[in-house]
Amino acid sequence: MTAAAKPRAACLIGWPAAHSRSPLIHHHWLHKLGLAGGYSIEAVPPEELAEFVLHLDRRGFVGANVTIPHKERVLELTEPDARARAVGAANTLWYEHGHLRATNTDVEGFIGNLDAVAPGWDRTDTAVVLGSGGSARAVVFGLLERGIGRIHVVNRTAARAQALADQFGDRVVAEGWERVAALLPHAGLLVNTTSLGMHGQPPLQIDLAQLPREAVVADLVYVPLQTPLLAAAQARGLRTADGLGMLLHQAVRGFQLWFGERPQVTAELRALIEADLTKA
Repeated sequence: MTAAAKPRAACLIGWPAAHSRSPLIHHHWLHKLGLAGGYSIEAVPPEELAEFVLHLDRRGFVGANVTIPHKERVLELTEPDARARAVGAANTLWYEHGHLRATNTDVEGFIGNLDAVAPGWDRTDTAVVLGSGGSARAVVFGLLERGIGRIHVVNRTAARAQALADQFGDRVVAEGWERVAALLPHAGLLVNTTSLGMHGQPPLQIDLAQLPREAVVADLVYVPLQTPLLAAAQARGLRTADGLGMLLHQAVRGFQLWFGERPQVTAELRALIEADLTKA
C-alpha cells in the first residue's frame, strides 16, 4: 500500500496524555460511516511541541485536536482563524492547501448543543456568563455571532471580567459576583463556564428562583453529568444544556475536516460516552 492510500489519521496532542473521550467519539463515527481511518492520543511535552506540530503530516496525521497545556501555544505554530484568535486558544488543527490551520470548535460545540437541546434559546436578548477564562471567551464569541444583544460576564476577579469585556466590545459587560442575583430576572440564558460544581470542586451556589420561566441554563461541566446547577434548573422546569453535549458537538467539525464527512451526534453516541464517564 502506498503512502497516499493509507487511511487518514488524526490525533489528540496533550501533556500529560490523560484519558480522553475523543478516541471513542471519532472511532464511533468512523465505524458508523464505514470510513477507514484512525485517531490516537499523542503525549507531547512542551519542549517537543513545535517540532511535532510543524511536522504533523510527516507523522502520518491529517490533523489533530489539541488539549492542555498546548491550546494557546499552537496559535503561533499555525494559521489560526478568527475564532481561535478571539478565544486565544485552538483545539483543532487541519491542513488547507498545504497550510496548517487552527480553529476553536468549542464555539460551535456550545452553540450546536444549545440548538439541539433547547431550540429557540436565542430568542433572548440577554445572557449571563459565569467565569472569564478560555471557555468563557469561546461562549461569548458564539453568543455574539448568534446576535445576542447583551452579555454579562460575571467573575470574582473584576479585572479578568473587564479584560474579556474590553476584548469583545460594548455588547459585553463586566460584572462582579455580587451582581448575579440582580442580573438573573432579565436573563434568558445562564451559562456556567467555571469549574464550580465539578467533581472535587466546591458547588456553584446560585438561587435560580429569579430566572424567567423560559430561561435556559447551560453548564460546561460534564463530571458529574448532572451538576447541582442543572439539577436546580430542572427542578424549576427550566430547559438545560450539559457539558457532555458540548463535548460531543465540538468534535463534529474536526471529524469533517479530517475525514471528509459530517457526522451526527446521536443518542447512541451519547450513551457510549456516558457509560465511559461513569466507569469506576
